[in-house]
Amino acid sequence: MRFFRLLTLLSVAAPTLVFAQNTTAIAAGKAKAFAACNMCHGEIGMSNLPNAPHLAGQPEMYLTEQLKAMRSGKRLSETMGFIAKPLTDDEIANLAAWYASIEIKAMVK
Repeated sequence: MRFFRLLTLLSVAAPTLVFAQNTTAIAAGKAKAFAACNMCHGEIGMSNLPNAPHLAGQPEMYLTEQLKAMRSGKRLSETMGFIAKPLTDDEIANLAAWYASIEIKAMVK
């Protein structure tokens, strides 16, 4: 009986913990993006420059992999290599969570 209570508690608490952790990561990523990314990629991840990609709505895993590749020099980009170099794994994860959390909607007339 104790096992089932514990299992029930975990099944209710686990999604809440993941959601809270993700919310924290999104908020931290948004703050980091405001300080370092908005000039080129826009406040909501929609690029202001023709040579900077839109980041809003991109898959979190893709963004994480690309930032790590730029940080290591595996993916070459003079600007992003310089910007990504000092990022920690946590900062990259937070930025990826923020940009992935932005919902993009197309309006058709």
